[in-house]
Amino acid sequence: MSDERISPIEALPAASRAYGTIDVRSEHPRWGMAVDLERCVGCWSCAVSCKSENAVPLGMWWNRILTDGPALDTPATDEHGRHDLHWVPLACQHCDDAPCQKVCPTSATWTNDEGLVLVNQDDCIGCRYCMAACPYGVRVFNWGDAEYPVPEGTGMVATRPVGSVEKCTMCVHRLAEDQVPSCVWSCPAQARVFGDLNAPESRLVQLLGSRNAEVLLEEKGTHPKVSYLQPRRRRPIQVTAEEASS
Repeated sequence: MSDERISPIEALPAASRAYGTIDVRSEHPRWGMAVDLERCVGCWSCAVSCKSENAVPLGMWWNRILTDGPALDTPATDEHGRHDLHWVPLACQHCDDAPCQKVCPTSATWTNDEGLVLVNQDDCIGCRYCMAACPYGVRVFNWGDAEYPVPEGTGMVATRPVGSVEKCTMCVHRLAEDQVPSCVWSCPAQARVFGDLNAPESRLVQLLGSRNAEVLLEEKGTHPKVSYLQPRRRRPIQVTAEEASS
């Protein structure tokens, strides 16, 4: 039996591949993402899929799910019976003005032509300045040899060397195959939307223009390319006594 492994993208059936195809791509794409907090159910599917796809070792996460509410995992209920709690998926924000890139002494952190903030593992010296500079706390450090739940590891992405920093790449290897990142493809609630910010007709750009989109820590001036669509507050129709009796 052959030990040769094929790309997870190559292994996809036609219908799954069509589902994950990037909708619109301009001549010079600038990738971004929106997370619909109204849809996110906090299931961690995106985080687990990311971990498997990118060979993220045990004990490390590139993508985490935070709880945003009055009490951890315990929603309050307002006067309309609406639960007041939602989850905030958090990974690298791929900032246009990335503090991590500014402080890197070896230029190991860099931005590619499509706006993705990446790490050249060969140039990373493990100083962790980037980790200190990132206001989102989304970078992790390889302290020791990678451990996996299965001996052969997971995913098709090469593991990162010990003593280096790693983080979300927006699955740059999938983008080359015209496929959305793994976290987007695997979300059961379709809470994530990925696309080209330079394509006005893309679903991402249209959503950002029609929904109440916010970025995290806007006051830091990092200009993230990940936006969060805020839950819409639906209030019940108010009916007067006169209207009810008519």
